[in-house]
Amino acid sequence: MQASSEIFDLRGKVAVVTGASTGLGKRFARVLAQHGASVALAARRVDALEALAKEIFDAGGTAAAVPLDVCDEQSIQTAIAVVEKSLGAIDILVNNSGVAIDKPALEQTAQDWDTVMNVNLRGVFLMASAVAIAMRDHKDQTRRGGSIINIASILGLRQASHVLPYAVSKAGVIQLTKSLALEVARHDIRVNAIAPGYIETDINREFFSTDTGKAMIKRIPQRHLGKDSDLDGALLLLASSASNFMTGSVVTVDGGHLVSSL
Repeated sequence: MQASSEIFDLRGKVAVVTGASTGLGKRFARVLAQHGASVALAARRVDALEALAKEIFDAGGTAAAVPLDVCDEQSIQTAIAVVEKSLGAIDILVNNSGVAIDKPALEQTAQDWDTVMNVNLRGVFLMASAVAIAMRDHKDQTRRGGSIINIASILGLRQASHVLPYAVSKAGVIQLTKSLALEVARHDIRVNAIAPGYIETDINREFFSTDTGKAMIKRIPQRHLGKDSDLDGALLLLASSASNFMTGSVVTVDGGHLVSSL
């Protein structure tokens, strides 16, 4: 039986993580690097990316800061070219960039809708399709195919107030994942999604300490928030050869939120 470290061995793999400058993206990048992948850290905040790249390098890993705007097709093409030149052909994409606007549904504007959809759905489509083309067209058959991991949300499967465009965009990411998986499977490209539940981060920690936040936590069957490290297993599963026969799957990591009663 293989040890878990061997199952999740990513040495020789090149991974791209979008939205790597903060939050879950930083965690994803660190975990992939710790398991041997060379990681392209992609986002708009280059200073934060360079600091993370240095941290990974100092820990013995390999990483490169790559400027990227997922809403800009030319920026995506440039980023892919930079990654291929500096690290090699892309084996893994973690499509993590995302935004949310917290307002009652009837106060959400067309601009709010467009802002969220452009990053969370259009950006995921543009990035996933561009990387899938690069994976398909790579001529070195020893590195044929790859794994695309889209970061969705439990809110793409359940409902919550004040985040209508976000929830709709994440539902779209789930359907995009399944549809793209169907079309690129013949190229040995796997497309799966992770749907996190309520994960504690620097951004939401203060909210979850309020009475409203505590009430939301009580509705989670496990009765506590997730930690960013709770996503490590799903990430490594989908990034590694351990999931070679998985595509079009949505892995929920939510403390039982999806199966909770009404």
